[in-house]
Amino acid sequence: MNSDEATLAQLISFLSDSVLVEEKVRIRSAYEPALELAGETRLGDDCAAIRDGDGWLLFAAEGMLPSFAADDPWFAGYAAVMVNLNDISAMGGRPLAIVDVLWTAGLDQSRQIWQGMSVASKAYGVPIVGGHTTMIKDGSDFLAAAILGKAKRLITSFDAEPGDDLMVAVDLRGEWRREKPFWNASVDAPSERLRANLNLLPRLAENGWCRAGKDISNGGIVGTLAMLLDCSSVGAELWVDQLPRPAGVDLERWLISFPSFGYLLSIPPKYSKRVIADFAAQKIACAVAGRITSTRSLLLRYGAARAPFPSLEVWGPHASSL
Repeated sequence: MNSDEATLAQLISFLSDSVLVEEKVRIRSAYEPALELAGETRLGDDCAAIRDGDGWLLFAAEGMLPSFAADDPWFAGYAAVMVNLNDISAMGGRPLAIVDVLWTAGLDQSRQIWQGMSVASKAYGVPIVGGHTTMIKDGSDFLAAAILGKAKRLITSFDAEPGDDLMVAVDLRGEWRREKPFWNASVDAPSERLRANLNLLPRLAENGWCRAGKDISNGGIVGTLAMLLDCSSVGAELWVDQLPRPAGVDLERWLISFPSFGYLLSIPPKYSKRVIADFAAQKIACAVAGRITSTRSLLLRYGAARAPFPSLEVWGPHASSL
């Protein structure tokens, strides 16, 4: 076994053992009970997309783990806003407003959460317009938030096609937040940058340059790619040594990390240079890091070595086709 093969084997072993990746590979089972309730709305996207005249209403929600809210309450509040905005952007949309749901033993206890939500709301320029607060006698805070947005033209998880370039766009201007696999390129960024970043994906959608895409979430690049491929009923080859990555950052940690601004995109090759240039103008790293294929599998490549990612053997026909 040469060095490339050894490195790839170690990466596959690490990813196969990751709970974060495994959760994304099997995420269909989490939303399967809602399939019969969703009507014409396809499940598996970053947002529910509801036809609204010539465009689409986008609706999404995110819950914060109680342990997260207890350990880092200010950032839990900030993240509740930020991750919802990422979901709207991933669908080619622009955010309208956010509502929150908070269970707390007292407003003093939840003050740091509110401070984090307030900072994010003001930085991104998206209002928090209401929600629901419940006072409990004791215990940890619980936080969730929901968002409404609009899109003129959708980027979905269902339209990747064999032959598309698999592109990865990430804001590398940041640092790790504590020991968690979270790359913070948002909290200290200028508001003007954050707001300009929100316009990048909608512009790609409206120009017709992006066929499919997804926000890189918990589970990182590989976990998010598994969800995208499952929805589109396609496969991919991912060139892990070609991924945009901050200097000095360990590849294993990077592959399972949630970046503040990071997207997987399925792009017709004739548009790839335009897409890279559009992100570069905003100083966002973007690169072709693979190909969409017709096989229902994920092949990882590192240097001259190639190997399948075995965890994706659980795939079958996508639930939306049932």
